[in-house]
Order: sequence, then structure tokens, then C-alpha cells
Amino acid sequence: MEVSLNEEEEFQRKVCRTFDAIQSAYADLLNGSEDIKSFRVNVLLDGGYTSDFVCVKADNDLMVRECVERKHLTKLLTVKLLQASKDFWLRHGVSDWEIVVEKEGNFNG
Repeated sequence: MEVSLNEEEEFQRKVCRTFDAIQSAYADLLNGSEDIKSFRVNVLLDGGYTSDFVCVKADNDLMVRECVERKHLTKLLTVKLLQASKDFWLRHGVSDWEIVVEKEGNFNG
């Protein structure tokens, strides 16, 4: 899939607004990766939900990452929202979907 950046996406590429420490750390990791051409943060999905990161890889394939605090992984609502995100992206042909959590002991949020 080819993706072209319009002016807004170009601006977003330069300015990244994140909501928590996990998103911020992951954005830094993506910025330093040669495997990632561009990424968008907090991408609106159907129903008003958002995905944390939608990335265009060097081969133009998309990948999606959802950031979750480890302590929230067992909450039913979190599980439902993550499954809804995964299902949404699978319906749109994106199979590279994963969850990003903080390293154990590295986050006091």
C-alpha cells in the first residue's frame, strides 16, 4: 500500500502529541527506526475510538501498535477495546498489530 503525506500529515510527523509515557517512549523509538517511514498517533477509528500508532513501514506496509499500561491488561474494558482495534485493522487488511507495554519496573504511572 502506498501512502503519500499531505501537509497535515507532514506537520504531524514533525509534531507528535502523546497522552502518556508509554506513547512518548514508543514515539521516540519509532523516530529512530530506519524500518519506519512515517507514523500517526491517536488515529480515529469508527465509533470514536483511536489507535495509538499507525505506522508506514519501509516496504509501505502498515503496522498498528496499541499502548497499554501493564496493570490495565486484565481489565475487561481494555481487553474489549484492544480486540475491537485488532478486528478493525484486520478488516482493513492490516495484520501487523501488536500491544506495547512498559517494561516491568520502569513505569510508576
